[in-house]
Amino acid sequence: MTLRPAEAAAAPLLWRVAPRGGIAAAAAAALLGTLLLAASAKVQVAFWPVPMTMQSMVVMLLGMAYGCRLAMATVALYLLAAGLGLPVLAGGSAGLAALTGPTAGFLAGFVLTAGLTGWLAERGWDRSMPAALAALGIGHAVLFVPGVAWLGLLFGLEKALAVGFYPFVAAALLKTALGAVLLRAATVAVCRRASR
Repeated sequence: MTLRPAEAAAAPLLWRVAPRGGIAAAAAAALLGTLLLAASAKVQVAFWPVPMTMQSMVVMLLGMAYGCRLAMATVALYLLAAGLGLPVLAGGSAGLAALTGPTAGFLAGFVLTAGLTGWLAERGWDRSMPAALAALGIGHAVLFVPGVAWLGLLFGLEKALAVGFYPFVAAALLKTALGAVLLRAATVAVCRRASR
């Protein structure tokens, strides 16, 4: 697929790097994104019942870099790998039990969040620091909805908020800021490369 200049300016980061990528490039990007998600699951701070990892930031950066459809497909591939028994989730867990346990709402939220941040990137929300901060902040807020809702079904709303929301607000703010800085740095690097 060849992008016209106006399309390229509005395209997510990956499309600007590889505008003629096709299915092979998309498959490679999905595999790379799955590996990044698996690696980000290993960077964690212990909490119960939901470990705090860098996954939410990586999910949103994939959305911002890949766009809605490819980001959602990448997260779905990651969850498929977990469902098939590959130890890619936080704590090395895998299998159907891991996908339906206390973290299930957050895992489902990964797909929604990847799609939303990708959709926002496709509309230019990755072009400036304030817009990227807003997109990633919205992404984190959306991620909490299914995560806390699922925990609420399992443990009640009060406990769900106590273990699945309140302890993670500060971390979400930090990961939002870090993600925006990383996204901006990548965008500047891609723009410099394209102008050569």
